[in-house]
Amino acid sequence: MDVLKKVPVREQDAKERATNFAEVCLGYNMEEAVEEAARCINCKNAQCIKGCPVAINIPGFIEQVKNGDVKAAYQVISESSALPAVCGRVCPQESQCEGRCIRGIKGEPISIGKLERFVADWARERGIRPEGAKEKKGKKVAVIGSGPAGLTCAGDLAKMGYDVTIFEALHEAGGVLVYGIPEFRLPKQDVVAKEIENVKSLGVKIETNVVIGKSITIDELMEEEGFAAVFIGSGAGLPKFMGIPGENANGVFSANEYLTRSNLMKAFDETSNTPIMRGRKVAVVGGGNVAMDAARTALRLGAEVHIVYRRSEEELPARVEEVHHAKEEGIIFDLLTNPTEILSDDKGWVTGMKCIKMELGEPDESGRRRPVEIPGSEYTMEVDTVIMSLGTSPNPLISSTTEGLETNKWKCIIADEADGKTTKEGVYAGGDAVTGAATVILAMGAGKAAAKGIDEYLSGK
Repeated sequence: MDVLKKVPVREQDAKERATNFAEVCLGYNMEEAVEEAARCINCKNAQCIKGCPVAINIPGFIEQVKNGDVKAAYQVISESSALPAVCGRVCPQESQCEGRCIRGIKGEPISIGKLERFVADWARERGIRPEGAKEKKGKKVAVIGSGPAGLTCAGDLAKMGYDVTIFEALHEAGGVLVYGIPEFRLPKQDVVAKEIENVKSLGVKIETNVVIGKSITIDELMEEEGFAAVFIGSGAGLPKFMGIPGENANGVFSANEYLTRSNLMKAFDETSNTPIMRGRKVAVVGGGNVAMDAARTALRLGAEVHIVYRRSEEELPARVEEVHHAKEEGIIFDLLTNPTEILSDDKGWVTGMKCIKMELGEPDESGRRRPVEIPGSEYTMEVDTVIMSLGTSPNPLISSTTEGLETNKWKCIIADEADGKTTKEGVYAGGDAVTGAATVILAMGAGKAAAKGIDEYLSGK
């Protein structure tokens, strides 16, 4: 065994997986997991833990895998994380735990994410669940949103003994885990639904089809329904657009709508009643993980797909693994390119997209080099579908219907990063509703911090 290199993980062949929605990564088996765990040098001052937003005892669980005790490894992880099978699949480990791994200084870091996934899958297949509270506190807490922030906050509060109810606006729990991330990256029934069942097994109740701000307000939850505290983890679901001519044409989607139709409403399935545009040539504008998800979904629906991004490959915000998988599957990258207009026929259907080539100038306030147009480089790309993946912002419905809840200029709820406390007493918030669109694990970290803050508030600490 070469201790400087990761044990390779098995994947579906690129040509085969480009035609189906089955999971791309097949994960480790027991033998592979033990071999990879054996590479860990069990640092005393473990930097990997400092890189984990929910502070999992990473050397602790890996040591148990090394010893072959996967159940004990799961118990270590579940002390800190409510969604290990999700995190093992979608966390940007390369910039978090694995990015801090000491083994990575002279070789490749430990495959922490793949080991976490292995442990969570092993436990799920054997019906092993996290342990709940031994004593109840007799106080009710409402959690708004059943995405990663809400599920984490609810799970932690339930373990502390609180009576927790999650209110979800959609007809199915899971938030971005069910509507945003495709099946081939995160299976819905085998993984997400089972993780939600684990949270419910702690005593958490989930009510779907409840739109806070319309069905009931936060003030009514607290004043009439007896909830002692509320956590807002409603995410950021409002898509952004470029504001260029032609964006209202038929065949222009936000990535949010496109992925929701496919993921939550199963539009990729021929038996589904949900329509989706099966374009012949699709342009996805943007370079983040959501853009990769939309592009890889369109590919599986039969299209030639182009990623159109105004900076170079070095500046792509998507995970390296996602870009690698997209390229393997045959997605074309039109980099240093920016759309200027969407063209349509006399019936309003997209026929093309005018673009201009860019070059990188001086760094902007984000530290990245600013893209600058190259005069005379305009051209038209022939497409019949355009998917805009330019980020999202929070829906202002909750903040506008809650007395005393303040937001910033981006309509994000103002909350303390350390404990999630907002400007309204007893109300806490975290995740994308506070930060704008970010990662699953950062939302989980915020949910965890808020659960601690709510416990301190309700116990008078």
